[in-house]
Amino acid sequence: MRRLQIIAFVFAASLFIPATRSQEKPLQIPPIDHFEIGRQFFFDFGPPFDYFEIFLVRSAGSGSSAKRISLTPPGDACLSPAQIESTSATLEEQISDLFGNSNPCSISEKELRRERKRCKGCLVFSGANVTMRVPCGTRTRLIRADVLDHDMFDAAPKTPEHTSWTMQLLDRLASTLEPGVVNKPAFYSPTGERKTEVHLELEILGDLESGAYDNLFPKSDEKPSSIYRATQIPVAQPTVQLLTSSPFAPHNPALPKYPPLPRFARIQGSVSFTLVPDATGNAGSLSFVSGNPLLQGVVREAAATWKFPKAAAGQTISATIEFSLNCPTTPK
Repeated sequence: MRRLQIIAFVFAASLFIPATRSQEKPLQIPPIDHFEIGRQFFFDFGPPFDYFEIFLVRSAGSGSSAKRISLTPPGDACLSPAQIESTSATLEEQISDLFGNSNPCSISEKELRRERKRCKGCLVFSGANVTMRVPCGTRTRLIRADVLDHDMFDAAPKTPEHTSWTMQLLDRLASTLEPGVVNKPAFYSPTGERKTEVHLELEILGDLESGAYDNLFPKSDEKPSSIYRATQIPVAQPTVQLLTSSPFAPHNPALPKYPPLPRFARIQGSVSFTLVPDATGNAGSLSFVSGNPLLQGVVREAAATWKFPKAAAGQTISATIEFSLNCPTTPK
């Protein structure tokens, strides 16, 4: 009888106990109005072997805005200086729409670690290290994903859930922006200075230089801040100059441009030749004395336009043109 009385008392008391925590609504995280993603592509060919991208996404009216900063580390002292490019776009989707059915603040860190370790010990020749930085209430969270070469290139890669979601989000952002450095020609063309478009607010440039985005690349020894500072260093340009012309010098001689192929091949040095002006002072027949054959063609074209004093007619002129790459690491 006493047992029944105790049970009845507990049941009656429970009617007056406030709702427990399990009955309360879960803690709501404020809507996400911005996030950043750092993506480091790495390849087993180069240099450069790595390419860095920073995506800055912000809420903008009924949609969102996206900026991509592309950074290429210096690869070759002569031909591949450090590069920075940027592009921006407006998206119709709000940030919540870009996330789809996933909330980055609720993704389990344990699951992320498991996905990153899915191919421990595998041979990975190319891929991408990705880190998202997103505000989750009062804290900022870093969400990392390792994209492997088979995730990018296999027809049926079986990419795990959160890594696949990250790749889809990046694909959506990239689809609205101009092609990144990875989709551009692999080799720098020395026929002219590479054109780069940089349209970034001073605040973003300041953050870039100060290292505000460096923690988006935890697995890389090279950081966006150091690459950006390298882009601000003037790159030495190749020079072509007339060293000698004797016993007569031409009037305002046109000099050849440095040909692309010799620049790629690191060819420099002097080209010596002789020519005999005609009665009107025009350069006559030309013969080479020394110099790399890959440089001789442009020398012949330039010297053919030279004009000499009439007194030089019929006399043999000896001339030397020097091609210099001006790269400190390039052997003579």
